[in-house]
Amino acid sequence: MPRKHSPDGGRLVAAVLVTTIVALAAADALTGPQLRVIMFAAVAPLIAARRCSYRGTVLVAAVYTVAQTLVYRVVAPDWSVASTLVAFFAALLIGVCAMSLSRALTEREAVYDRTRMVADAVQRTLLRDLPIDAGALRVAGFYNSAQEGARVGGDIYEAVESPYGLRIVIGDVQGKGMPAIGAAHAVLTSFREAAYHERNLEDVAEHLEAALVRHNDAFSRTGADERFVTALLLEMTAPGEGRVLSCGHIPYYLIRGDRVEERLPPDAGLPLGLGGLTGRPRRAADMAQHADDWMVLCTDGVTEARDATGEFYPLRERLAGWTHLSPADLARTLRADLDAYTGGELRDDAAVLVVRRAEAAQRLAGAPRAVDVPIAAADAADAAEEAQAA
Repeated sequence: MPRKHSPDGGRLVAAVLVTTIVALAAADALTGPQLRVIMFAAVAPLIAARRCSYRGTVLVAAVYTVAQTLVYRVVAPDWSVASTLVAFFAALLIGVCAMSLSRALTEREAVYDRTRMVADAVQRTLLRDLPIDAGALRVAGFYNSAQEGARVGGDIYEAVESPYGLRIVIGDVQGKGMPAIGAAHAVLTSFREAAYHERNLEDVAEHLEAALVRHNDAFSRTGADERFVTALLLEMTAPGEGRVLSCGHIPYYLIRGDRVEERLPPDAGLPLGLGGLTGRPRRAADMAQHADDWMVLCTDGVTEARDATGEFYPLRERLAGWTHLSPADLARTLRADLDAYTGGELRDDAAVLVVRRAEAAQRLAGAPRAVDVPIAAADAADAAEEAQAA
């Protein structure tokens, strides 16, 4: 991990350390030769190596070396020259070690930054940034990886404009870490190709199944565990028309006016990678929706998030209080509320997509933003009742 600099590059920390060393030297002058308070300042150069720049570390080490030498030479003049030399070289050794440590950390930090930049570029090719404007639809949302320092994890999403309408996938790969990312890459690359070329949503799902099976076969030879992926596929064509196909995924939420409905396709199939267990073909279902309806898709990292008491996140109740928001504002509010609900300790990957027709989203663009604080279920219900009464 890179060292944690102060916002000013460590100058404030260096100033505090120098002041502390001077104060300890002054205390030594007041207490006499019987007590060596300056010895406590030996940690200052090491702290500087961790928190300051290389120049700041050199400054702190130099001040400490001079202060230690002066204390032993001026405060205790009766001490032998040998004792003063020992004190000087001890301080000098600590300073040199601190400067060497600072140099090593600086070089390591530079390597880390380069690696992070490359990894970030690679991960951006896997998952596109949100929001996504796709034809007549606007797809907002957010993605949170539970793996520290990673932009992507085991959850996936994508939206592809095809000759057959806008096609969307959201999914959750079983497991975490690099094996899960590998399976996610296999499914996403297959979806981007199949979603554009295949006429039927069922054929798109079969392509994803085949891609994941090939991925599992290849990696099982190396001893890696096979992975499966729960996924939800949507196909949006004309206003009010669309199809949905579930591969073992959790329900999605359809928002109509101020009402929030939890929906699951009637013939949900097995997760991707497990389709061969039954041999039954996957079937898409027509979505009963209106032209102005909009949807919220998510992974179980959202619905299974817990607060300090162990209660699951009440997504449906929260959405009922936010139906007046634009897609982008709803995504921002939901993410902030989820962080507040879990105390900033979201333990699983979480992905949310807010899908709405562009003209409906534009009508809400000037709507006031919700305050990014948790909204109780009772407050959400009251908000819905007031809106219906109006």
